[in-house]
Order: sequence, then structure tokens, then C-alpha cells
Amino acid sequence: MSDEAMLRERFPILAHKTYLNTCSYGALSIDVEASLKNYIATRNEQGAAWDEWIGKLNAVRERLGRLLNVPPHDLAITSSLSEAVNALSSALRFDGQRRKIIVTEFDFPTTAQIWRAQAVRGAEIVTVAAPQERLDMKGFDRLIDDRTTLVSVPSVCYWNGATIDLTPVIKLARERGAAVFVDAFQSVGTYPFDALASGADFVAGGCTKYLIGGSGLGFLYVRDSMTVGFSPTRTGWFAQRDPNAMNAAAHEAAPDARRFEAGTPSVASLYCAEAGLALLASLPAETIWKQIASLTDQIKSEAHRAGLALATPIERGAHGAMIAIRAEHDAQLVEQLIADGVILTSRAGNLRVSPHFYNNAADIDALFAALRRHRHLIG
Repeated sequence: MSDEAMLRERFPILAHKTYLNTCSYGALSIDVEASLKNYIATRNEQGAAWDEWIGKLNAVRERLGRLLNVPPHDLAITSSLSEAVNALSSALRFDGQRRKIIVTEFDFPTTAQIWRAQAVRGAEIVTVAAPQERLDMKGFDRLIDDRTTLVSVPSVCYWNGATIDLTPVIKLARERGAAVFVDAFQSVGTYPFDALASGADFVAGGCTKYLIGGSGLGFLYVRDSMTVGFSPTRTGWFAQRDPNAMNAAAHEAAPDARRFEAGTPSVASLYCAEAGLALLASLPAETIWKQIASLTDQIKSEAHRAGLALATPIERGAHGAMIAIRAEHDAQLVEQLIADGVILTSRAGNLRVSPHFYNNAADIDALFAALRRHRHLIG
């Protein structure tokens, strides 16, 4: 049996479904399932195992550090990307000249909504547009100025899969004294991403999608967390210098990125995340991206052959692991595909096809066979 087939066998759903929905939720592996059972066994046998659980927290921090090429002490482990962004937003001040936060029309609603919620604290939110479903990169030059405190940008758009060239955005922001936040949820785990080398000030993501560890665990990378002067007011006992001090008389924040954490983490999620990250690490990042690129090439070719319109830029490097097919009746089409055993989701009138390393060419063939049966819903 080939290595590809052996890895595929670790995801039971693939034996009876065509699962191309990793941009929404990664497929469940037997490794993650076993880790969850291990957690339950620990609860049944010991009730509480705090030393083991703290060990899991540290192990996840270490694995994410290796994945992102960042020091583990620069990583906060959160319950979700939303929690990470909320903690970051609480560290920003809007009582001086720099009140502007720049978002984009490619932002996932979570990030845009959290930034917009800061308007009551004095923040001014401005948006980089995406005309013709392409981000206006010149908009960053027009909008980033000496009033900008933060630029928020996703590495990959959640509704059409387009990538954003982060390098010029980060360079421009740095030259003009603004920080950059990168939402890497739709990219981390699909191709090599060096958060340290990127120069981004903050990078957030989670284990729900391409990190295949399930929901309940996110992360926030804080560049130079030991020296950078961001101090969140959204906090908790795990964010303290010494959580075990149980000091209710003072707030003594951790000196590193842990100060962006909150209360007791989702322990079950730590088990799942560690198992998912371990399985992901069993393959070189370049191998994972090579498989994904081969499958996305196949999707683009089949879509062209079938006369289907894409909302995703077709050039290699211009998109991530997701290819979006325009569909007039996208919600109905998703329902019909699910009934046929092909699992996908849609956003903004686009059918989102998102393969991972566990998919193969036969999955793409099955998708397009189903699309031919429901051609009338595409328009």
C-alpha cells in the first residue's frame, strides 16, 4: 500500500464520502479520535490530571512554534481565533492620533466584526475594497498613513480562495508606523508559512481546518512578545505571570504572549490539536502543498472543460487550497451534493472546493460527476 493510501485510511469519512470541505472543517482522523478517547479515559480514571493537561498545552505550543517557525513563548493558545483577536483588540488604544484600523473585503466576518466593534472605543475603521472579487492592493497605499494603528489582512480569502501578497502590505505598514495582523486560518497547514520571516506583528489561526485538530483551539503569534508594549485588558488566570499564585489582589500579566490567553483552556481540544498537529508534521510541508497544488490544478482544468466560471484567480500562487466555483443556486447545490455523498460548503454565491493532503484525484472526479448531474443549479 502506498504512503498516500495509508494516510488516507486514517480518515474514515473518506471510505464512504467525498470530503472536500477542509476550508470549513478538517476531516476527522483516527489519531484525533483516539486522542479524544484518551482524554475521556483520563477523566474517568483520574477525574483531573492537571500536570498532564499543562503538558499538553505546552506540547501544542511547541508544535505550533515549529510549524510557524516562531519561538513558543511568542504564542498564545486560545479557544478560537475570535478569542485571540478579542484579546488583541483589548490591547489597542484609540485615545491618540493613531485611531485607524484597516480591514479588507476579504476579511472573515469574525475579524472585521471585532475591529468594527472597537468604534465605540474611538477606533475608525476603513476598508480596502475588492472590485471584481480581487483585492485592490493600491488601496493599502492610499489608506495606511500616520493615523493607522493596525492593518488587518487575511492570507487567503475565505470566500474565493485568493491569496494576498503580504510582503508589500507589511513593508508599507512598517514604514508608516502601523502594526499588521494576519488571519492565517485559511492557509496555515497547507503550504510552508514562516510567520517570523513574514515580518507580521500578529498572526492568528486555529486547528479547526487544515491543522485537522478540530475546534476549540486557536493561537495568536505576537512578534517579540517579551518586549513589545501591547498589554491586553481581556485576560484570565492562565494569562498571569504565575497562574498558580491565585492572586486576586493584583493583575500580574505574563511577560510573554501568554498574557493574551484567558481562563482554563479546552482540555479536550488540546488532546485533539496535539494529535492533529503530529499527523500533519508526519509529512513535509512541501509535500502537502504539492498534493494540494496538483488537486487544485485538476479542479481548475475540469471546471474549464465543463464551462464553469471560477471566482478564484487561476494562476498558481494566486490562490490557496480552495477553488471557488460560481453557482447561481449555491445553497441548493450544496444540499444536492451532500445527498450524493460529496461534502462541500458555499459562500457568497461560490461553491468552495478545498482539498487537503488526504484527498486524491478520484475525489475530484467524483465531484465533477456530481456537478454534471446538477448542472442546472450552477447557472
